[in-house]
Amino acid sequence: MEFIKYHGLGNDFVFVEDFAEETVQNGPSLAPAVCDRNFGVGADGLVYITQPAGVYTMRIFNSDGSEAEMCGNAIRCLAKHLWDGGLVNGMSVDVGTLEGTKHIVRHGVDYTVDMGEPQWTAQKIPIRVSSSEAIETPVSLGDLEFVVTAVSMGNPHAVILVEDLDEIPFGDWGPLLESHEVFPAKSNIEFVQVLDAATIRVKVWERGVGPTLACGTGACASVAATARLGLTGRSVNVELPGGTLFIQWKDDNHLWMTGPAQRVFRGRWELV
Repeated sequence: MEFIKYHGLGNDFVFVEDFAEETVQNGPSLAPAVCDRNFGVGADGLVYITQPAGVYTMRIFNSDGSEAEMCGNAIRCLAKHLWDGGLVNGMSVDVGTLEGTKHIVRHGVDYTVDMGEPQWTAQKIPIRVSSSEAIETPVSLGDLEFVVTAVSMGNPHAVILVEDLDEIPFGDWGPLLESHEVFPAKSNIEFVQVLDAATIRVKVWERGVGPTLACGTGACASVAATARLGLTGRSVNVELPGGTLFIQWKDDNHLWMTGPAQRVFRGRWELV
């Protein structure tokens, strides 16, 4: 199986062209092996590029084999692959995902993606709460109580404000909150430190992956939450462990994400 490895701010992926959809069904079983950082290629996800009805489409499987609806860093990498490979022309392209079609614009080495509208309805996220939305909602974890603002960017996110990212037990809280009973489909967990109205720091425990250096949908969810709470404006630099994404929440209610993508190497996976 021929593949190319890409990363977006350190959030890394193994990409496979499968335009005829001949092997994508192997994603759930193949992703854990390919993504293993000791016995495989090493990645946060395995991405198949398919082409149903002539539209390039992203199918992404997390390192645990679960399929993600959408991934902001992966779709920037896919866009780079399409342009660098001469598969598309012009300065913009539409790419299909399980969460609908995303519009991507190229700006030199950066790619701007229309990530769509944030969804706040608890049932759509989903999160089990008695109210219609989960804005600053208490979630208990043993003797601890977290204040969660939940939002969907096509996948579930739980945003938690902290005073200092460097002081939290990220590796302990992340997996416990990801699989908390309040999240029936599990959730991505964002710990957010607001620096000022135009800058936030974010660490993401990604559903089905664990700690990642960057998360595009998580950055968008964090800006949507902090802006709605009045803590930031609607144009925000999101500082992640792997680098910075620029997020704009525009007047049409769509969040636009801008950031780079990088090809790392080509290779061949020996199927067994």
